[in-house]
Amino acid sequence: MRITYLRRSRHRFLALLGTAALALAGAVALPGTAQAANILTNPGFESGSLSPWTCTGNLGSVVSSPVHGGSKALAGAVSSSDNAQCSQTVAVQPNTAYTLSGWVRGSYVYLGVDGGASNWTTSPSAYSQLSVSFTTGASQTSAKIYVHGWYAQGTYYADDISLDGPGGSSDTQAPTTPTNLTSTGKTSSSVSLSWGASSDNVGVSAYDIYSGSNQVLSVSGTSATVSGLSASTAYTFTVKARDAAGNTSASSNSVSVTTDAGSGGGTGFKQAAPYLYEGWGDPPSPTTVMSSTGIKWFTMAFMLDSGGCTPAWDGSRALTGGVDQTAINQIRSAGGDIVPSFGGWQGSKLGANCSSASALAGALQKVIDAYGLKAIDMDIENTDEFENEAVQAKILTALKTVKANNPGLKTIVTFGTSTTGPTYYGNRLIEQAQSLNAGIDVFTIMPFDFGGGSDMYGNTVNAAEGLKTKLKSTFGWDDATAYSHIGISGMNGLSDQQENTTPAIWTSIRDWSNSHHIARLAFWSVNRDRPCPGGGVVSNCSGISQNNWQFTSINAGFTG
Repeated sequence: MRITYLRRSRHRFLALLGTAALALAGAVALPGTAQAANILTNPGFESGSLSPWTCTGNLGSVVSSPVHGGSKALAGAVSSSDNAQCSQTVAVQPNTAYTLSGWVRGSYVYLGVDGGASNWTTSPSAYSQLSVSFTTGASQTSAKIYVHGWYAQGTYYADDISLDGPGGSSDTQAPTTPTNLTSTGKTSSSVSLSWGASSDNVGVSAYDIYSGSNQVLSVSGTSATVSGLSASTAYTFTVKARDAAGNTSASSNSVSVTTDAGSGGGTGFKQAAPYLYEGWGDPPSPTTVMSSTGIKWFTMAFMLDSGGCTPAWDGSRALTGGVDQTAINQIRSAGGDIVPSFGGWQGSKLGANCSSASALAGALQKVIDAYGLKAIDMDIENTDEFENEAVQAKILTALKTVKANNPGLKTIVTFGTSTTGPTYYGNRLIEQAQSLNAGIDVFTIMPFDFGGGSDMYGNTVNAAEGLKTKLKSTFGWDDATAYSHIGISGMNGLSDQQENTTPAIWTSIRDWSNSHHIARLAFWSVNRDRPCPGGGVVSNCSGISQNNWQFTSINAGFTG
């Protein structure tokens, strides 16, 4: 997916802790006799899922790198208001000594037992082992084991967690079924639910909320809000109770809820927004293009880091007061609007360089405030962002934060694809978005750079269909809902791999996009939307025979 010339230039608290804070209250060494096997379930997350671990804020996910042992580990994407605590409750014997240990990596990572001893370390660049000993109370039959990071200190990792000691009595009795599941409120993107509590012979440890057959949330109480939903869309929810031994109740009654309409009706978001770049390529007058084509939105590229997690156009042009703001003012004066694109293929990216999700959210907020934005696009490419699962989580957590702090803001992620749908890292991005409950509005693929002679229409449609299938399986959506979260960002004319998307092919892609009611259609770029047959791969024309602004005119016909 590398375009050598064209590709988007594709381009709390942390006071010192006293020694008293490190004391392990009630620590008792285990006897020298042989210990029982590890009584935790899924201790190394090798199942590929969190269960039976539960994480606050849905901020936990299973990753394949970095790991301590095996092929999986836990990642906790802490935020400024949530330490991403992940816990598991297990059956134990009263008045018995246990040893808890685990391998952790990150800044200020804690391992402990709820209501008892804990230990912590800071080891951001390598795994370090933590160990805690404790003795259960005289009548204690369960223990809640936890691991968490610290507020605004970046994603932590944990692996190979062990609780050595004798297991509690075998529990095979499932909790009773939750009762009276009802909807207590809704918006265009969320549904609030409540239900009657279940009972259990030992105790209920969690309630799992399902949308259709897909588990979307796990909470400890008897109410929850499921967010990240599509507007004007019907959802059916059920709830199951789960105990510490993993026994699960039958499903509650189902409740069907249709979310409110968004501001634009339908899914609430449709956007025809080709890329406009003020950094090179003989930037055209945006008002000339608008009056000639009817286009209303532009994706402005690129917002990068000018140092210290500070946003700037191309990492060098001031956030406000320069040519980019002039273009934006002209677009808005003509009745249009813009969505800035953060990232791209080259340059110093905010996503990679900001130290934490909260710092990145702060940088995004500066741009949102500067231009009163309705939407932002995170163009996640290259190994520094797209192929770094921790950075993926940082970006998604930051987008979740600004979405919560700016009601109505639409969030878009843009990334590469194969001819049949998302790659491994694309799939991980989507899975992390679901695990973090990030509420991403549009997942936009870039269906090009497959190789010379590619069937650009067929490959684009096949890639979009593959994305739809992944969104359905991950979020539990139906076809229509999945399509309404899809975007396509193509390459007009020649790519640097000599693929040729002609005006006729782009028209067919637009028509397919309209007939399947996707959310967003874009291309790189308006700067290149001029003829130069035989001109090759250059910055200010398409390399093919066409009319001025022909691709933009076609794009303006996208209605979703």
